[in-house]
Amino acid sequence: MLLRWRLCVLVQGLTLLLSGPACEASSLGMTVHAVPLESDGGKTVRAHFTAIAPTPCPGLTDLCSEGEDCLVHATPLPFTGTKPEPGWCVRQWQKNLPSDYTGSISLGDKTTFYVSLKARPIVRENTGRLNHPAFVALPPPLRARVDCPHHFSLSVKDPDGDRVRCRFAQADQGECVSCPRHSFIELNQEKCVVSFTGKAAAGTYFIYLMAEDLIPVPKSAHGQDNTPLSAVPVHLSLTVEESSTRCSDEPVAMDDTPDQDTTHSVLPFQEVSFNVNFMSRLESVLEMAVVGPPGLFRVGFQSIGPLSMMSMAWVRSENKLAPLLPLCFAANTKSLQSEPRCVWLYQREMKTLPAGTELKCGKTEMTLVLPIASLTDIQMDELQLNSPTCPVSYNDTHLMASISLSGCGTKTVHAGSELVYTNTLQSVRPYTRVSRKPVLILPLACRIPGAQVKGPHYQIGMPTEKEVFGEYLGFEIQLYFPGEGPMANYTKFAKLREIVRSSPRTRREVGSILGSNSSSDGSTYSSDTIESDIKQIDLHILANCSIERAELLVSQCLESETEDFAVTRPILSQGCAASNSTFEVVTTETNYKIYRLDLNSLQNQGTTMYVECTVNLCITTLPSQKCPDLCAETFNTKAMVQSVFTRSYAVRSGPLSLVVTTPAPTTPAPTTLATTTIPTTTTIPTTTTIPTTTTIPTTTTTTTTTTTTTPTPTTTSTSTSTTSHAPGQMSFVAVGVILTTLSISLQNIFLD
Repeated sequence: MLLRWRLCVLVQGLTLLLSGPACEASSLGMTVHAVPLESDGGKTVRAHFTAIAPTPCPGLTDLCSEGEDCLVHATPLPFTGTKPEPGWCVRQWQKNLPSDYTGSISLGDKTTFYVSLKARPIVRENTGRLNHPAFVALPPPLRARVDCPHHFSLSVKDPDGDRVRCRFAQADQGECVSCPRHSFIELNQEKCVVSFTGKAAAGTYFIYLMAEDLIPVPKSAHGQDNTPLSAVPVHLSLTVEESSTRCSDEPVAMDDTPDQDTTHSVLPFQEVSFNVNFMSRLESVLEMAVVGPPGLFRVGFQSIGPLSMMSMAWVRSENKLAPLLPLCFAANTKSLQSEPRCVWLYQREMKTLPAGTELKCGKTEMTLVLPIASLTDIQMDELQLNSPTCPVSYNDTHLMASISLSGCGTKTVHAGSELVYTNTLQSVRPYTRVSRKPVLILPLACRIPGAQVKGPHYQIGMPTEKEVFGEYLGFEIQLYFPGEGPMANYTKFAKLREIVRSSPRTRREVGSILGSNSSSDGSTYSSDTIESDIKQIDLHILANCSIERAELLVSQCLESETEDFAVTRPILSQGCAASNSTFEVVTTETNYKIYRLDLNSLQNQGTTMYVECTVNLCITTLPSQKCPDLCAETFNTKAMVQSVFTRSYAVRSGPLSLVVTTPAPTTPAPTTLATTTIPTTTTIPTTTTIPTTTTIPTTTTTTTTTTTTTPTPTTTSTSTSTTSHAPGQMSFVAVGVILTTLSISLQNIFLD
């Protein structure tokens, strides 16, 4: 009995050890794309590796030995990320290997990949060509949350059109080393979908798969032997994190973000570009995690409130990359990750140009001469350039075209250090004509080395933030009673909009007229109330910008009872109110935001609070457009693409008093009173003394010694002196830090 008990304990311990999170990550992901070499009948493959390693990024100096057919891809635009912590980076290289290969590959001292490749040479009966193994796109490191089930659809392609199946790697077949099955990881083999049940402790786990290609067969023939033609390794990592948010709070892709498995055909020197846009209601997006081909440009990353976007572009230059290139991306917030998506770039195979073809590149044009004898069954009258306005001429022997570098639809792209002018000669047929005759697609390119390129055509200078938004840029935070302050004409009889995210979530007007001192319970404020609590206050946020079209965006505001913001409570989050007791005061001022706060809902236990807000300025590229509404349920991402933004600024106020301490006057105030304004102090005729700093006392220091009220003819006021107006309420005004450090993230934005 004792022996059985000990055996049970041992088995349970081993089970927990194997299913628990790994202590050290050998890698965070890896795929191999194998291309068989025709030169030796497929006994050798060119293996294209993409691997994800934890930071610090390992070197690649020992991957290639002298004399090997091996190439390490440089990383002028490295793929990196910060989530999951401590961060990661992508390393890419290619190397000729035996088609049946098993071994370990080390990157640096800490990262090792075990590779099992089964790509035996098989000549396909349907094409007579060598079989190509399946391609699997590698997503960024996957993230999930405890108790939140999640499905991850792998993006797979097969160059031969075969069916792709995914299965777990098997240690007894030599496909992996120390690769335990996790009970909380499930796999749909036919669809290549990895599922996380949610029943795992926080930690990082590793998933080892093999992707196989099988010849498609009818359902009626499934009983027949259908042995996989090849198998390639796929390594994934899944980081499970603790979270208190709902399982449906992940960022969501928007609008023109490419769909999963979208394929773009790319001609030589052609540029492919697209935007990715995400909406994250709960947390702002910190980064766009991307794993893609070498040379992929990523520019214009913007994250403002719930909205984020980035542009990506890739130019096909002369390369030794695989014919199919995956590009995967996901949006990471502090604790959430969007669904990863992958698109594919297909480098179309081009035939060799016929003998006698000439393309001469001049300073202003390129000249094409093409022998007609090589264009079998091509209709010459259907051929045209990118722009049909540029003629193409031909005779009995040759086709000729003079193509302007600044017209004819000629495009300019950058390929490494070269500037490339591109155009395409192709067959264009009327939509009404149906023909089985072949068509011609002939890419044309003139390449200019970077050393010869001069002027703005090659180096584009981006405007600085100061140039776009003016010489002086700053922000202020102020508090006023409703109906007081410089915007009293808007707040005295305020029109309010609800900006809390509810159902329906779109902004709506909730009141058109509210009294200047009306509180949420219907009571009114009085300036002669002694030691009364403030029930309602207006938070004013001002942008000092000399550009009239600049619009202020406020994505977040926090309040705290202490200056160090050790404990905070949200006022605004992702551009929306954190509670249904906060409203926006409608104004026509684009650089001014006013929010009416119900102080009871803030649950502030003290008599002083501090406020910090995250703000941006926005200018649309066209006067008829509007900058994005951060709290709108529906959002057109073109508002992000077609606008210019400053970076995000954090503006913090000084201490803001929450108590009225002005005693009631006992004698009638004079009808005519002259006051001398002293720049360093503000003195109220009722002998309330207010300090010169932004620290506001919770009680009033009453003095009977002297006052600063002296008759002065030049500053005569004909109104009755009260303490309810802004000049007499400076204790409720705190000016935010004026920001002088300017930076800009205006990549991929061109201004006239």
